Amino acid sequence: MTQEQIRRDVTIPRDYTPADDLLADRVVLVTGAAAGLGRALALACAARGATVVLLDKDLKKLETVYDEIEQAGHPLAALYPLNLEGVGPAEYLELASTLDREFGRLDVLIHNAAMLGELSPMHQYDPELWARTLHVNINAPFLLNQALLGLLQRSRQGRILFVSDRAGRRGRAFWGAYGVSKFGQEGIMETLADELGTRSLVRTMSVDPGVVNTALRRQCYPGEDAAALPQPEQVAPLLLYPLGPEGHDLQGARLTVAENDGTDGTTS
Repeated sequence: MTQEQIRRDVTIPRDYTPADDLLADRVVLVTGAAAGLGRALALACAARGATVVLLDKDLKKLETVYDEIEQAGHPLAALYPLNLEGVGPAEYLELASTLDREFGRLDVLIHNAAMLGELSPMHQYDPELWARTLHVNINAPFLLNQALLGLLQRSRQGRILFVSDRAGRRGRAFWGAYGVSKFGQEGIMETLADELGTRSLVRTMSVDPGVVNTALRRQCYPGEDAAALPQPEQVAPLLLYPLGPEGHDLQGARLTVAENDGTDGTTS
């Protein structure tokens, strides 16, 4: 597979509606699942038949999402509290062992968790915060991929999906470690997609969800009318597009949700 073939830009139409059984009998792991877009993704996957593994550092909020899934009558989720900032390879191998023991495979891995760091000129950026942000946003996805790829390769329709951002597809002043780390995620995605190639049953891609009312978005734009923005529950079903049959031909694709206004596109 050539770089020309692997770098494709795809727009997800705003009117896309995932089938009710899109993820039936599939095991989906969502990082950052306790709140915001991660919570909405977990609920959207469960509503389409998936058994969702909820991963986040906030156990109390994870339990709330678990209860929401149970009360809606969807397949029971699994809780996996983990602080991506404070763990290394051994903890990810333990996660892989747990998933292997409980499910025998993994069908979808959604890299949603993200740390903002700070909005600052690079020459003034706090070095310790820079390192922490890159650890959560780049090292954690790398280590998760490394630990879980074997389980994903047991799936007949494996997917690795990075929740990206406009700030990671074009350099922007003051976005610092967050912007750089999103570029890094795109690099991990494209490199892994090229290594796997089109013969692999695992497809790797990224998606920029556009503007979403999340805590990270509110940190970036505190004066914005958050209630007027698209809500996570509205956007999450659109992000399931590459997890279904449409994703088969999207190895290495960079997806973007179609915009419906002129708002600045930093998410997440």
